Amino acid sequence: MISGRLLGRDEIKTIWTIDRSEVITALYTLENGALVLRPEYHNVRGWEPGKAEQVTPGFEACYDRGGWFYGLFDHERLIGAAVLENCWIGATADLLQLDFLHLSHGYRGRGLGKRLFMAAATEARRRGARRMYISATPSEHTIGFYTHLGCVLAPEPDPELFALEPDDIHLEYALGSAMLDA
Repeated sequence: MISGRLLGRDEIKTIWTIDRSEVITALYTLENGALVLRPEYHNVRGWEPGKAEQVTPGFEACYDRGGWFYGLFDHERLIGAAVLENCWIGATADLLQLDFLHLSHGYRGRGLGKRLFMAAATEARRRGARRMYISATPSEHTIGFYTHLGCVLAPEPDPELFALEPDDIHLEYALGSAMLDA
């Protein structure tokens, strides 16, 4: 039975138990405003060494300033998580960043990633955002996931986020004014 709920601050470290493994066969780059897919093989066996120690303090700070942390569980085991930042970005300060979305390898392809994404979009709308910003790993599967959901290339990547992750594909998801009233 898969269930979802908000994560407590003390559960942030469990995010690193999500099975991040995947085989990547192609990566996107952004060239002259267009996505270009090139073959490139990576066998990702898990989180890179030191990732948890590097990112967890930032997640804790995000949580402390009102960030939103949501997890999917198979019984008691965390299998996926989404993190929505609480700091406004963009020229008109109407975007919230989807800072993290991962689903364990064995649970992909069942609509659970979409469930995490839509929960984050609903929360972003509830907080008054017009758009959600995503700095996505450039793998073919990841970009396909986001574009299938309706994400588009960010017309103006956030300078700070772009500087942090220049190889990522920077996307936006319009939350829609009609949906804001719901």
